[in-house]
Amino acid sequence: MAAKQPPPLMKKHSQTDLVSRLKTRKILGVGGEDDDGEVHRSKISQVLGNEIKFAVREPLGLRVWQFVSAVLFSGIAIMALAFPDQLYDAVFDGAQVTSKTPIRLYGGALLSISLIMWNALYTAEKVIIRWTLLTEACYFGVQFLVVTATLAETGLMSLGILLLLASRLLFVVISIYYYYQVGRKPKKV
Repeated sequence: MAAKQPPPLMKKHSQTDLVSRLKTRKILGVGGEDDDGEVHRSKISQVLGNEIKFAVREPLGLRVWQFVSAVLFSGIAIMALAFPDQLYDAVFDGAQVTSKTPIRLYGGALLSISLIMWNALYTAEKVIIRWTLLTEACYFGVQFLVVTATLAETGLMSLGILLLLASRLLFVVISIYYYYQVGRKPKKV
C-alpha cells in the first residue's frame, strides 16, 4: 500500500495580482479617502492617525512672545519677592507701602504663572499653548482693571501708571491674537 502523495502546494501570487491587491485594500479599508479627505496607505496609519494633522502651525513670533512673557513674569515675580518697596514705588510713584506681604504674595503668584510659561515654551501641544496664552490675557486684563480701579479710588496719576496701563492693553491684544492664531484650523493643501 503506497502512500498517496498530496499535490504540491500552489502559491498564490496575490502580490503581483493587481485586482487581488485592490480587493484586499478595499476590504481593509485603506487606500481610499476618509471623511477628512485623507488617503491612508496602511491600516496602521488609519488607526493611529496622521501626525501632520496634529502638528501646530505656529504663527510668526509665537515662540518669541512666549519667551518674552516668561522673562517678564519671572522678572516681576523676583522683583516683587525680593524688593517689594521698589516695585510699588515704580508703579505708584512715591506712595508708601503699608505692608509688604500682599506684594510678596503677588510675587509668589507671578512666579507660579512664570513656571507655567517656561514649560509652555517647550511644548508643541496646541491646547497647552492656547491655555497659557489665555492665562496671560486674563492676567493682563485683570491687572488693567485693578490698576484702573485703584487710580479711580486714589486719584494718583503718573507717567509710570499710564505706561503700565498701555502696556497691559497691548499685552492683552498680543496674547489674544496668538490665542486665536494657534486655534485656527489649518487650511487643507
